[in-house]
Amino acid sequence: MKVTSLVMCLCLATAVFTAQAEEKFKVCADPLNPPYSTDKKDGFENKIAELFAKKLGQTVEYTWFAQRIGFIRNTLTAPVNDREVDSKNFKCDVVMGVPDGYDLTLNTQPYYQSTYVLLIAKGRGYDDIKDPAQLAALPLAEQQKLKIAMFDRGPGTTWLQKNGLLDQGIPYQSMSGDSENNAAMQIDKDLKDKKIDMVILWGPMAAYVAAQSPENSYLMIPMQSTPDLKFDFAMAMGVRKPDKERKEMLDKLITENAAEIQAIMESYHVPLVPINKP
Repeated sequence: MKVTSLVMCLCLATAVFTAQAEEKFKVCADPLNPPYSTDKKDGFENKIAELFAKKLGQTVEYTWFAQRIGFIRNTLTAPVNDREVDSKNFKCDVVMGVPDGYDLTLNTQPYYQSTYVLLIAKGRGYDDIKDPAQLAALPLAEQQKLKIAMFDRGPGTTWLQKNGLLDQGIPYQSMSGDSENNAAMQIDKDLKDKKIDMVILWGPMAAYVAAQSPENSYLMIPMQSTPDLKFDFAMAMGVRKPDKERKEMLDKLITENAAEIQAIMESYHVPLVPINKP
C-alpha cells in the first residue's frame, strides 16, 4: 500500500510540475475580430486569456490567423515546424471561443451562453418595435421599405424566410476575408451610413456594434428560441482532441473563475442567458 501511494504521489507531482513548467499560455486567435480578439488585445477573449495565464503564472502568447476556413488546421493543429508532421510542438494550444459541441476540437465546458438579437437603429421609424414579429405584421408597403442585413448562414436568415421578409434582406458574408473589417465592423459602418436599418445579429457582435455609437442609439431585442429555430447558443474553449489534460485544466479554471469571467462579459455588455446544462 505504501509503495502504491508513493507512486500515485509521484505521478500527481509530475503532472503538476509539467503544468507549471509551461511558461506560455499559447492562444490561437484572429487579430481583427472584435469584440472577441484583436492584436491590440482588447477583446473579451483576450481578457479571459490574460486572466487564465495570470492564474497559472504564465504569460499569453498568440498565434494570429484570420477566423475563416482552415483556422484550426493553420493554428491549433499546426506544428511549429511544418516539416515535422508528427511533432508535439504546436503553434498554439487553446482556441478561446468555439461553439459547444464543435467537432474539430476537444471542448471544455461552456463558459457563456448568448443569443441572437434584433438590433434596430433608432430614429428611422421603427422605435416602437418591441417584438420581432411586429416586422412581419407591418403593412406590405411598409415591409417593402425594410433594409435588414442578412447573413449567408445563421438563424436570422431562416427567421426572415419563415416570416416572409427574405426579399427585404441585404446579403452579407459571415467570413468576408476583408483585411480591414470583420462582420461586426462592417455592420457598424453600414448602419451608420444607412445602407441598412436593422440586423439579426449574434449577441456579442450586436453588443460591439451598439458600443460604437452614443448610448441608446439602438433597440436591442433578444430573439426567442422555438422548437424549430434556435437562437441561443453556448460557447466553450477548444483544444486538440488528444489534449485531455489541458481540457481538464481549463475546465477547472472556468469553474473557479466563473465570477471573473461573468464580469468580463458584462463589461462588454454581451447579452447573456443561463447556460443550458445537460
